[in-house]
Amino acid sequence: MGIRHYRKQIVFFADTMIFFGSSLFLYAFTGDLSHSTFASPLSLSFNFLFLWLCVLLFQFFFHSYDSLWRYAGSKEYFVLLLGAVPGFGLYIVISPLIFSIRLPSLYLIAAMSLTLVGMIMMRLLYRVYRNHMNRGNLTGRIPLAIIGAGDAGTLLLQELRLNSDSNYLPVCFFDDDREKIGRSILGVKVAGTIADLPNQLKNTPVRELMVAIPSASDSRRTEVLQICAQLDGVRVRILPSALTLLAHEDKPIATQLRDVRIEDLLGREPVQLDTALVSSFLYGKVILVTGGGGSIGSELCRQIFKHKPKKLIIVDIYENNAYDIQQELRQQYGNTPNLVVEIASVRDAQRINQLFDRYRPQVVFHAAAHKHVPLMEHSPQEAIQNNIFGTLNVVSAADRFGVSKFVQISTDKAVNPTNVMGATKRFCEMILQSMKGVSSTDFVAVRFGNVLGSNGSVVPLFKRQIAEGGPVTVTDKRIIRYFMTIPEAAQLVLQAGAMAHKNEVFVLDMGEPVKILTLAESLIRLSGYTPYQDIPIVETGLRPGEKLYEELLIISNNIQQTENKKIFIERQPAFSREEMVVKLAILQEAMKTGDPARLRTALHMVVPSFQEAELVNGQHDDGEKTILPQPQEYAQAVHAVV
Repeated sequence: MGIRHYRKQIVFFADTMIFFGSSLFLYAFTGDLSHSTFASPLSLSFNFLFLWLCVLLFQFFFHSYDSLWRYAGSKEYFVLLLGAVPGFGLYIVISPLIFSIRLPSLYLIAAMSLTLVGMIMMRLLYRVYRNHMNRGNLTGRIPLAIIGAGDAGTLLLQELRLNSDSNYLPVCFFDDDREKIGRSILGVKVAGTIADLPNQLKNTPVRELMVAIPSASDSRRTEVLQICAQLDGVRVRILPSALTLLAHEDKPIATQLRDVRIEDLLGREPVQLDTALVSSFLYGKVILVTGGGGSIGSELCRQIFKHKPKKLIIVDIYENNAYDIQQELRQQYGNTPNLVVEIASVRDAQRINQLFDRYRPQVVFHAAAHKHVPLMEHSPQEAIQNNIFGTLNVVSAADRFGVSKFVQISTDKAVNPTNVMGATKRFCEMILQSMKGVSSTDFVAVRFGNVLGSNGSVVPLFKRQIAEGGPVTVTDKRIIRYFMTIPEAAQLVLQAGAMAHKNEVFVLDMGEPVKILTLAESLIRLSGYTPYQDIPIVETGLRPGEKLYEELLIISNNIQQTENKKIFIERQPAFSREEMVVKLAILQEAMKTGDPARLRTALHMVVPSFQEAELVNGQHDDGEKTILPQPQEYAQAVHAVV
């Protein structure tokens, strides 16, 4: 068993030796204590022993022996003082009741001072020894720069130096406080401001940056990371926010460093949830979530359960995902009876009606859908059956069984769609619009962009490709996309549901869109590599149905702002039930053929804004012009159905 296991015992033994050594030294050389004062050496020994026990009592009370002295700061030394002074005071109060002769006060003050000096010096010498041993062998260590010369940066420096397992060599700080520039912190110089970082580090051996500014705002953190992303071959890691650090204050700060996440680069403040409004919307309600095991659906379930619904019904066709979220919620909240999982497909109208009849949900979140653009291009019948007719089944059940609010998860790909998936999601919005005025249920759609970390999203793919040494693949270097996090998406859905009072489409102000190529380059640089040298970036060509850019609004000036400045309502044209019946009949007729071309043509007929991606992107790989259904064809199809 290693010597570290006996750390407390060793420190205790050393303190005991320091105390008795100091006491005997003073006894031998001070004039304040005559050798004839005590009748016998035994009486003197009992006084010394009782004094030490008084000191130890308070040392253990204040847990001074639980400290890791290689990480000690002013707090630990103050606790050491707290343990010593009351101990000597206790001896002064109690010793006259026990001993006929006690140690003189002047001697006690001198002994306390000398003992404290010895204990502090012993600890300081230990830290010097640790520093010397850890810095003795610098070969193979990674040169490191710390961004932020405040408390967090200083503590991080101390931990890296004192940790014998650390493989880092801190060489400089960067901080925007100009009074610190040129000065040293624990022997490490503050080299310049954060803006100076790219120039200062160009010709240095620094291979890693650690951002230690936990109090920085999200926008400021993004600015700092964008500066860091200008450096090639320098890996960047970051400390979490101050609140996160406080929540894990028992852990060494160095262990809380993490790699840069894509949300750190978005450049906008996260969406804030109106907790009171959402709580009043969800509390005590029976809530059903379709697709509850998916990326968005499972996060919805997590956040809904925080607001104490009467019952949460998770509906999903994929039992593994449904099981995972069920077990996660049970582990967090216990085996509560207000959580139910039902394995069912939204395609099965009878099964959906059965569930609605059994549970009578008051609020429905409809997240079940096929969402992968290239796969749905290849299998349009599956997209239509699952997305359109599945949604129709759930909408019809919501209307039949008196659901109060129905919230549809939509996508920016539904705006002027260029693919089957986007066209089916736009049609789902139209289904909701057709219920206006004919149903007591409030139907609302929530539209947002790409969700970070969701199944099949681009960021996990980039990270995996970087970890494997590349290449990183982008379909087209001109592509731009809107991004948001999974919790943000779920919060928007809940917020919109709480705000909705009629059939509406809610849109989030997602800030500026991100160029996918820039995103890939930044992730490569922040991972410590040089784009196109260490990690190649390969353009693979647009996938079927893929659009160069996405839009959040059908008509950009046809919106109104809600009480939440980040959420808008798009005013949608009304669709009559009669028109919707005709459109559904066209799709049903096409579905009978199973012909992908006929199905695609039918989608063009029923979703007027659906255009082929080649036309929108201005690219025609085969040199032929894509023919879209003309208005007269649509009229003929309507006439045939009628």
